[in-house]
Formats: sequence, structure tokens, C-alpha cells
Amino acid sequence: MSTYFAISAAVLAILLYFPVSRLVWVFSVRRLEKKKQNPATDQEISFQRKRARVLTIPIVIIFSCIFCISIGITP
Repeated sequence: MSTYFAISAAVLAILLYFPVSRLVWVFSVRRLEKKKQNPATDQEISFQRKRARVLTIPIVIIFSCIFCISIGITP
């Protein structure tokens, strides 16, 4: 794996982490509230935030690697 590829993919993953995490969190809270038919509690929202942060890590890593490969940065 080239150093340039690793740095590019890591920087892209770091830049995407916070907005994607927020997006995953919002979608999961909305889905939970729709399923329950009433507003989520603070404890449920906190759990969904932790879950979204964990789920976001593999999503942004995979996406950033595929994106770097698609623009021609060889691994």
C-alpha cells in the first residue's frame, strides 16, 4: 500500500466521519421514534449516538478507500 494512498484515504475518512456520524444518528433516531410512535428518551438518544459513531467508522473507511481507488490513487 502506497503512503500517498493511505494518507489520502485517512484524511478523507477523518473529514467524513463527523457529518456521516451525524447523518446516521439522525436517521436512527427518526426510525426509532417512528417505530415507537412517540419521542425518544434522552437515554435512547444517547445510545443511538454511540451506535452511530461505531457504525460510521467502517462506512467512512470503506468509502474513502473505494473513492481513492476510483480517482486513480493506487494502493
